[in-house]
Amino acid sequence: MDILYLMILCSVSLAAIFLVVFIVYARKGQFEDDESPAVRILFDSGEIKEKEEGNKDKDEKKIGENNKIEEKSE
Repeated sequence: MDILYLMILCSVSLAAIFLVVFIVYARKGQFEDDESPAVRILFDSGEIKEKEEGNKDKDEKKIGENNKIEEKSE
């Protein structure tokens, strides 16, 4: 009967550890993007690089546009 108490204590503590780890990684944003890794395997590596480079260009344009807006408002 003592081993039963020990096993219950071990399983509850292990479940609590997994819950804490899950909450920590969920707050860090680990589980935010669950669609693109599954779809990424369907594309060629060249297409992925082109899309990433295109996103960088768009980000730079957005930053430039925001700077222009801030300069005009000042």
